[in-house]
Amino acid sequence: MSEAHPIAERPWLEGSHLEDLKLAATKMRGEERRSFQAEMARKYCGGNPRQAEVVFGWNRHTVEVGLHEQRTGLICRGAHEAFCGNKRWEDRHPEVAEALWVLAESHAQQDPSFRTALAYTRLTAAEALKQLRDRGFADAVLPSPSTMADVLNRKGYRLRPVVKAKPQKNTRNRCHL
Repeated sequence: MSEAHPIAERPWLEGSHLEDLKLAATKMRGEERRSFQAEMARKYCGGNPRQAEVVFGWNRHTVEVGLHEQRTGLICRGAHEAFCGNKRWEDRHPEVAEALWVLAESHAQQDPSFRTALAYTRLTAAEALKQLRDRGFADAVLPSPSTMADVLNRKGYRLRPVVKAKPQKNTRNRCHL
């Protein structure tokens, strides 16, 4: 089988282009990579995963999954992605998180400069935990203070004291020496 592959004879897919496509695929992960490989297999290999394996050096099963994902519109998630890693606290305890958002919103103030959409709050993580305990939530469902601070920050609440707006100095009425 010394005859040249029909793809290699096409002028628009030179060696440098092949290397660029391979490099682009290595920079992607998961669904994005499979979609890219399927598109390139359709464009340059007539939708044939085996031909894509020969031309690009990609796993034909991955290309085949990408082609099926495009055909059906269903995305395949690997078991690692679906079942590994910790879920966020607010995903594991949505009813406590909702109570926390209500509590934080009652203590929130707009940024005094009105330049950002951040909501500053005087509520600290320890105080939030104390108030949630007072509302009847068990310690087993409440996070540590550092996690509570992260949860509030993810939601857009910055745990800093609100700086009171200071009046600007009136320089017109000052006596200059």
